[in-house]
Amino acid sequence: MSATTLTPDMAAAERPPSPWPRRLADAGMRCLAILIFIAIWSVVSLGNQYLWKFFNPLLLPTPIDVVRAGIEAVQTGELQANIVASMRRVIQGFGIAAIAGIVVGLAVGTWRPLEKLVEPMIELLRPIPPLAFLPMMVLWFGIGEMSKIAFIAYAAFFPVFTTTVEGIKFVDPVLVRAASSLGASRMDLFRHVILPAATPSIITGLRLGFGLSFFVIVAAEFIAADSGLGYMINDARTFFLVSQMLLGAVVIGLIGFVVNILLRGVEGWLLRWRVATRG
Repeated sequence: MSATTLTPDMAAAERPPSPWPRRLADAGMRCLAILIFIAIWSVVSLGNQYLWKFFNPLLLPTPIDVVRAGIEAVQTGELQANIVASMRRVIQGFGIAAIAGIVVGLAVGTWRPLEKLVEPMIELLRPIPPLAFLPMMVLWFGIGEMSKIAFIAYAAFFPVFTTTVEGIKFVDPVLVRAASSLGASRMDLFRHVILPAATPSIITGLRLGFGLSFFVIVAAEFIAADSGLGYMINDARTFFLVSQMLLGAVVIGLIGFVVNILLRGVEGWLLRWRVATRG
């Protein structure tokens, strides 16, 4: 039997297609969606201001007005200071929630007796809205930084914990049996089978937890804070500075958007073996 000669054309055909065109197309679609949103916002704001006058034009500034408010806040240093204050609280609270949620979730997902012990408490606390605990957090930890950090950690813990446990529970049992039949120890099963298979769910929980962290920090800064994006929004509401209120909301959205992209990049890097296997 003669050996088959692999020509350059055949080799190129066997290589998986480059992911860059698809990534560029996805990025273009995201940018287009943002531009469409800004265009609709501008049309509604300007149309109401000059044509329809359904409501007070001050209630919906144009994107240009928000940009002007942002430039002024940057020049005074107010915006940078508030971003740093909120990010510091979010990073500390979310860091605690991520570590606790992953560690406890891995333990509960891999050890059945612990699951039976912890699950009733989790199911009892999880339906309660985090905002219901905000006044108690202030009473327990005071109006300082600790109450805000603890509040964020409590709120972000549940999505991280839940997705971690679910990720472990839905690991393909065929993979576990195959690894066990090849002589893998319990630690090998955990490191090389269970943890990689559960990683997508864990990353999803981290993304959900980070988004929830910003949701609750804004509420916490409404009540007891002298800095932060939530404080900036609430302070602007007091003086009816709608452009500054929208500026705070837009900045929060941009930060969440960037962090979501970073977490997706981390997920792609951690799961690069999956892409190679599919290729």
